[in-house]
Formats: sequence, structure tokens, C-alpha cells
Amino acid sequence: MCLGSIAQHQNAPTNLTVNLLSSPGKVLLNGYPVNINTHEASLRKEQFRFTEITTRQPVFGWVVQGDTNNTMQTAYRILVADSKQKLQAGNGNLWDSGKVFSSHSANILYNGKPLKPGTVVYWKVKVWDNHTRESSYSNVSQFKTADTLSDYATDRYPIQKQDEYPAQITNLTREGYFADFGKAAFGRVRITLFSDQGTDTVVIHLGEATRDGRVDRNPGGSVRYSRYTLVPEKGRHTYIVTIPPDARNTGPQAILVPEYIGEVTPFRYFEIEHYKHPLQEKDIIRETAFYPFNDADSYFHSSDTILNQVWEISKYSIKATSFLGVYVDGDRERIPYEADALINQLSHYCVAREYNMARYTHEYLIHKPTWPTEWILQSVLMAWEDYIYTGDSRSLAHFYDDLNAKTLSGLADEQGFISTRTGKITPKLLQSIHFNGKLRDIVDWPHTGILGLEKEEGGETDGFVFTDINTVVNAFHYRAITLMAQIADILGKSDDHTMYQKQATRLKRVFNDELFDKRRGYYIDGIGTSHASLHANMFPLAFGLVEDENTESVLDFIRSRGMACSVYGAQFLLDAVYNAHDAGYGLQLLTSTGERSWYNMIRSGSTITMEAWDNKYKPNQDWNHAWGAVPANIIPRKLMGIEPLEPGFRKIRIRPQPGSLQFAEVKHPTIRGDVSVKFTNDPGKSFQLEVHMPANTTADIYLPFFSRRQDVQINNQSAQYKRKGDFSVIENIGSGKWVFTVER
Repeated sequence: MCLGSIAQHQNAPTNLTVNLLSSPGKVLLNGYPVNINTHEASLRKEQFRFTEITTRQPVFGWVVQGDTNNTMQTAYRILVADSKQKLQAGNGNLWDSGKVFSSHSANILYNGKPLKPGTVVYWKVKVWDNHTRESSYSNVSQFKTADTLSDYATDRYPIQKQDEYPAQITNLTREGYFADFGKAAFGRVRITLFSDQGTDTVVIHLGEATRDGRVDRNPGGSVRYSRYTLVPEKGRHTYIVTIPPDARNTGPQAILVPEYIGEVTPFRYFEIEHYKHPLQEKDIIRETAFYPFNDADSYFHSSDTILNQVWEISKYSIKATSFLGVYVDGDRERIPYEADALINQLSHYCVAREYNMARYTHEYLIHKPTWPTEWILQSVLMAWEDYIYTGDSRSLAHFYDDLNAKTLSGLADEQGFISTRTGKITPKLLQSIHFNGKLRDIVDWPHTGILGLEKEEGGETDGFVFTDINTVVNAFHYRAITLMAQIADILGKSDDHTMYQKQATRLKRVFNDELFDKRRGYYIDGIGTSHASLHANMFPLAFGLVEDENTESVLDFIRSRGMACSVYGAQFLLDAVYNAHDAGYGLQLLTSTGERSWYNMIRSGSTITMEAWDNKYKPNQDWNHAWGAVPANIIPRKLMGIEPLEPGFRKIRIRPQPGSLQFAEVKHPTIRGDVSVKFTNDPGKSFQLEVHMPANTTADIYLPFFSRRQDVQINNQSAQYKRKGDFSVIENIGSGKWVFTVER
């Protein structure tokens, strides 16, 4: 090869995925990752646990590399073989795609010889780009097919363990030690102890909270504490503290811990009593369980120290609560709920390049839904987010009929409003949504009168008045049918697309005619009441129901109510506020130090987001609820403004809304590679935005609009822009590194 040809070769594709899994060759032994390839492990006698591909036609993906700005893939070639040697020799004996002229770098459907069950498969890919460059082949990736293959399934990693040591250990008086692991996690203790006689009994305490420098024996609510006794044998030995199953979180609806992991409990603190021998950090190990998570996938830092702490607790909560491989509501129940899952899903996408746990949970809930009306509707929202973040329509197609049913259009009256209280719920409808119970409207949780919440702390619904035609329920219905119109269009179902478009148009009109109080300028809770709550206004604003001329009055009302919702409701409140471009109020809510704030969770001592703002708002709350981790997605999606405009981040919108924040930077993982955004902000005077986008993507960039005489530049060159409200928009920016500035 001549030197000129070498110069034309760009970097090989990286970050290869199979069925969206970035490490399909991951192998575990006794729950721990081991450095052994899939083929070798499959030949050995140890009880290895594999990540398995269960579909007959998996989909492939990769990240295109390109140092030059405006790089787009123009073609690819995939080789798939049944041995690494054949692949290295250029022999794709299972599939050689040939040179395919396409910009698609994700969700490429396998189209070769039938894959055999229980075998190891190898593949690699090369690409060509719009700068006439041909890459070298990627590194070889491998995966193991399952013993039984199907046409459609969602693959996941097995749950894994990680050994963690205390951040600090303290020698207590009266023969004992106290250890702090720094953060709470779901796990169990492995401890090495010495005994002179083998007759002494030690007492071990594990907990999420402390009191007076010791593990809190009575923390209240569902904050976890547990006590264990152990009689060490004579000499020095290592013991696993066995955690007995808790009847509250191991019932029929709960997700159980895999047997190879062993039962776990959430704890940060460890204490041992009646132990007189030396005890060091290395002697106390927390075997932490979690779904594989790469901490380096995402990053955020800003000039606001409270915001930084809020980000850290929120991001960590997504990792810490992943211990079952399914999104659950917390340790008290360990049950999946749609409301928890939607927040978990959006947050997981923003902190890790991981899509399968979200999809698996969403599909699990299609067949095992929960009772709230709005949460049934959220299945459609989760299906859409899965598609827009991955670009993979297989789940939409497989569950299309179920998603149709989950719109609850069968509950609609002649105007288009749906209701669970007007006699329209039939056995056929319940069967279509796979539910065998009583549907009830929820709005938010908990309600007045639940868990002893009365008078001052009267639940989290802001006094919402429940009527037959419920504003919140119908806002969710509007969002669901709007998305179903798009889903039908994607799948080529033109009649359904037209039907849902008409339903959405009609509902929006009647919604605003019947539920918007024109005199007061905001929405009421439902037909038959004049009461107006935060919820009746934040959901319509979040879901695009508010007419432009009414946005400001609705926003005024929302601001007047403060954080009068639960940590769950905060997702939609912040979506609404940022969708209305009130960056200042959004930042105020995120960085609040009041009682109803994320900082209050930190101040209370939790290192995982809590189920409620404070114990007083939900006396039985637990300290390990990812539905409280809303900032993990709001900061990247709304404050930093990174959202997919086209499926799978083919096109991106970058619309930072800094408010008074002077500086911030973020790394956001996507299926096409990392998006990095950094800004420096002098409010009202100047704004600088640095963007690094992966190859094979484009973006619309939103900068502040200061005045008609402002100066907008790209890489120190004057730039043209379009004004859209308070933004200066530069469209169709290509991949690579860019610096945008706007000066008043």
C-alpha cells in the first residue's frame, strides 16, 4: 500500500454493539466480571454466566470515528464469522454484507446464514465517509447466542458484583468498629475476623443512617437498618453475612435477587460490636450488586456547587438502584411501576450508554401494569423514548397492538375526553391492557389521608379535586395519542396515523375549550370544579397542550405554586418550565436548599435519591428511590439542552438554558458517540458555547438572542442565524468541534 493510500484511511469504528449491548462478550464467575473471552469460557467447566444474544437476527451498531468536522458515513461493510481466525483472514463465512451505501451506523439487521444456538459468533465492520476515506476494520467483537433463539426479545447483561472497601473506619470504645463506605449501595458484607477460642459472639449492624457516630438502630420509615450475630471460628476466617429475605420485598409482584448474587440490603454504614482484635479496611468488603455501569460515560460540572451535588446524587442513584436489572420503586417493595420506570429510563439514557434495561422494564410493564390510569398511558411515552434515543423500531412493531390499547382510547366520550369513572371500563378493555384490577386516577402520590397525611402535610396533589373528566389524565391521554400518531407513521400504518392525528387535534381543542379558565388564565382540575392545582397546569404545559398566547399566564400560575408536587411530579414540572424557556425558574428549582429540594435529600444524609422530599411528606418513605433522580435527565436534556431531534441521535438539538449559571460542561452518551457541551455565560451580555459532536450526526444549535445588533460567530467567523423567540438558531451543524459566541 502506498503512503497516499495510508493517508486516506480514517480511524476504525469503535464501541460496537449487538442488540444495543456494548459489551456482549461480558462473562461473569460467581457474579464477578472475569477477563476471559466467551469462547474459552464456554469450553471450561466453571459455572460462568454469559451475556447472551437471544434473537435469530440481532442488530449491529458502531460509533463512526472522524477527526474532520462534518464527517458522515457513506457506506459500511460487516463481516460475521463462526471463528476469530476466519474473520481475521477476511472470511465472513456467516455473513459478508458487502459494501452497503448507507449512513446508518446503528440497528443494522443481521442478514446472513442462520445463527446456531449456543455458539460464539465474531464480527467486525469498516466504513467509508464523505471525505472519500475508507477506515480499517474495527477490533473483533464477539457474542454468544442463547440455547434458544426467538424472532424478538430484549437482551440484558446479568447482574454483577463489585467489591468495595470502607472509605473510613473508626475504632469504637468497648471492643468495636464503625465503618463508612461513603455511599449507600445494595449489597452484603464479607468480613475477615480472628477469634482466640471460637466461642465469642459478635454483633454486626448495617444501615443507611447514623446517630451519634453509630449506625442508627431506629431510623424510622423504611430507612434501612439490620442486625446480625456471628460466632467466628477459632483462628482467622472470612465470613459472608447472610441477609434473610424480607417478606415486604420478596412477594409475588417483586423482582427477586438472582441466586448467584445472594440477598442484598441497602447500606452505607457498618458497625461491629464485641470484637477486640484489630480490624482494617481490607477486612471489611461490601459485595455491591448492580447492572453493569460505566461511570465514565457521563460527566457534569458547573459553577454552582449545589447543582454539582444534585447531579452527583442523581447520577449515582441510577447506578445504585439497578441491582435487579429492572427498574423498581425502591427497596421497600422492589416492584416495577411505569412512573418510576419513565424517570429511570430518561435518566439512564443521560448517564450511561445503556438502553436495554429501560426497554426490558418497559416491555415487562406492558404485561404487568400497575393500577394508576396515567401510568398505563406512560407505557406509550416509554415506547417513544426508547425509539427516539435508540432509533430501533423493533419494540414498537412487536408491541404495537399493546401500545394501541395503552392509549385508553376505549374510555373516550363523544368529545374525546377519557374517564375511568363513567362506566366505560369493560373486561375486554382490561384484558387488552393486561390488567386484572381497578383502574384509578392518581395525579401524584401520596394523596391526602394516605399514610396519616392530613392538615398541613396533605399529600402531594396540591389539593387536586378529582372529577369524572380529569385534566391530568387527559393531558397524559393527549400525549399518548400524539405519540401513537408518530409511531403509526414510523411503522407505515397510515390509517392509524391519520386516526390518531385527528383524535389529538380534537382533544387539544376541547381540552382548551372546557378546561382552560380564560378569566384566570390557567387550567382547572377537571370539569365540575373551579379548583386549579399545579398539576392541572404543569402537565398540559409539559405535553404541548397550552396555546402560545396562554403560556405566560399558565407559567405565572405554575411559579406561584412552587414545588407543590412530589419528586415524581418534579419531572413534569421541570419539563414544563424548561419547555416554556423559563431557565431562571428551572435553575431555582434545581438548586433550591428548601425542604422540598434535592439538596434536602443530601442534607438529610442520603446518598441515593429519596422517595419523597422529606419523611414528613411520606412517613414510610425509603432512601433508595430512583424516581427522585429527575435532575439526572433534566440537567443534560433541559439545562444543557441535549435532545434527539431524529431517532438514534441522527440529528440533535443543543439548546442550553443556563439562566444565571455562569459555567457548565457536560458529556452525554448517545448510541452514535458522546456529545460534549460547555458554556460560559455572562447573562444578557455574552455567551460562549463549545460543542463536540460525534461523526455521523448533525445538530441545530440554539444560542441566546440578545438584540438585532448582536454579533454571532462560529469558530471566530461571523455566522448567519434564525431568530426563534428568545433564541438565535444555527441549523444543520455537522460533527466535530465548534465554538459559538454571541455578544450583545
